[in-house]
This record gives sequence, structure tokens and C-alpha cells, in this order.
Amino acid sequence: MRSILNRSLVVVRKIAMHGKIVTVFGASGFIGRSVVYKLAKCGARINSVCRNIEKAKFLKTMGVVGQITLTSLDVTSSKAIAQAMKGASIVINLIGILNQSRCNNFNAVHCTAPKKIAKTAKLLGVKAVLHVSAIGADPQSSSEYARSKFAGEECVRSAFPEAIILRPSIVFGNDDSFFNKFASMAQFLPVLPLIGGGKSMFQPVYVIDLAEAIIAALNTPAAYGQTYELGGPAIYSLRDLIEIILKETNRKVSLIKLPFWLSSLKASLLELAPNPILTRDQVELLKMDNVVSCGAKTFNDLFINPTPIEIIIPSYLNKYRPSGSSMAFFIDQFK
Repeated sequence: MRSILNRSLVVVRKIAMHGKIVTVFGASGFIGRSVVYKLAKCGARINSVCRNIEKAKFLKTMGVVGQITLTSLDVTSSKAIAQAMKGASIVINLIGILNQSRCNNFNAVHCTAPKKIAKTAKLLGVKAVLHVSAIGADPQSSSEYARSKFAGEECVRSAFPEAIILRPSIVFGNDDSFFNKFASMAQFLPVLPLIGGGKSMFQPVYVIDLAEAIIAALNTPAAYGQTYELGGPAIYSLRDLIEIILKETNRKVSLIKLPFWLSSLKASLLELAPNPILTRDQVELLKMDNVVSCGAKTFNDLFINPTPIEIIIPSYLNKYRPSGSSMAFFIDQFK
């Protein structure tokens, strides 16, 4: 019965999105690519807001001629944001960072930008705003990332009360920064650290499922003004996930437990790199489990059955096996 309902909902979603103008902030990012692809398949016209238009030209191939346009702008400028939303009835905000830099800090990206996007959307009469946050968003967290994510949600809610907020756990897929990173490290390092003993819990979400959830929520009237926590069908410890990665890549690597205090000390040095593989704030984030909380609205409320990691990750981790390894991702970490 559920599968029949799911198929009928897909048809309804395609009809509901067809011809609508949707502005997507963060369109060329890991999550954004899947969202643009799904929106294009639903017949929407998409204004893709991205950092670098040249690098984002591949997005145009996801739709027919003229269906997907590219825009680069300063997200601190309300005027530029308004221009990007011209004619749009739906606005989706996917902007986010994992590490701070001189140019981008958590407050600017996770709070100031979402607030201006939501405020501008309200002023322009946009019908729907969807904001992607993260599980673990918490004003009391010791992690600045988690605090800024919660503050961003509050900013969006205050400016656009009926906004939909989605909080995914770690997101996986072909170009993810979790499974790829550990698989790449296992190619060259004899030992991998288990921060905090590897006990932190995760509920990985497939990027395509997240994109489906975004479209489903936008086409579900009851979802407006609600917050959803999205986790995959299974919960794993950090140790579990690293062991799965090693099994999939056929790598023999020792795992060593690192207490949080020592991990933080090491991170203080690693975070000096341009694109650090670990920061002190990430160590703080690992002190809390990254799983759906009891009583939260989930994938089930959107009639979506999330995909297990075991079905997807073999398709993109095989390049890290001894017979077909690649240094590309590892090298990218130090550019």
C-alpha cells in the first residue's frame, strides 16, 4: 500500500512543480546538484544561485534549454538576493559550510545569509521557503557550527514563520565529504583515528533521498512551518562507519582510539591547513550523537523510505580499492 501511495505522490509532486520558478541558493554544492536535478525532472524552472558560474555550468545539462539559469551574487546583499528571487514562488536555501575561513564564518553563512534570504522572500511575497539546517542544531552546544545552525533556523522562522526546515544527519552520495574522505585517508595512512573512541552515533542520509524530501515537503501543505529531522534507516557508530569503509575499499588499516582532549589538540594544528581534515569545532560536534530525536517529524511523514548506505556506497568507493585507487580526493583536501 505504501509503495502505491509513494508512486502516486511522485506524480502529484511533478504536476505541482511543473512550470514554477524556484530559486535555489547553494545550487552547485553537493546537495544542491541533486536538488536541481530533481526539480528539473519535475518540470520546474530553476534559478541556480552559486559561487562560481563557470564551475556550475554543468547544472544546465540537467534540464532543457533555458530551464536552468545560473546566478552568482553576494548573499549579504538584500538587493542582489531580491534580484535572484525575481518571479520565484519557491525559495530553497542550501548554503552551508563545515569549516570557517577568513572569508566565510559560521555566523555570516548560517545566520546572516538565511535571515536576509527569508526576509527578502517575505517582502517579495514568495509562497514557500525551505531551509536546510542540520541534526544537532542546538543553542547550548559546545560546537559553534551547531549553535550557528540553530541561530540560522531562528532567523528564518522569525522572518518567514511558515518556512519548512529540514535537519539531515550526515549526507552521503558520490561526492560526499565523509565516506570519500575516510576512504581516501585509508589509502595512504597506516592508522585512522577514532575520535572520542569512535562512539559518536550517525544516521547517514542519501543525498537523493534528501532532494526527494525537499520536493515532498514543498508539496505537503501540512509541512509548512514545520521542522523535520531526516536520518537514514540505520544508526551507526563512527567506528562502524569506518569499518564499513575499510571493508568496501579492501584496506587493512589499524584503528586507534583518541580521547576528545587529544583529538582537539591535534585538530588545533590540522585546522591551520587551507582545507583542514579536522577542526576543534568538529571535535566538539562529535561529542553529541547525530541521530533523529524521539518524537521528531521524519522521512515517514513525507512518505519516503530512506536508502541504506550499503546499497549506494559500493558504487563510488570502489575507486579507492587497491586495484583502482584515486588520489584526487586526498589531494583536494590540501589545496
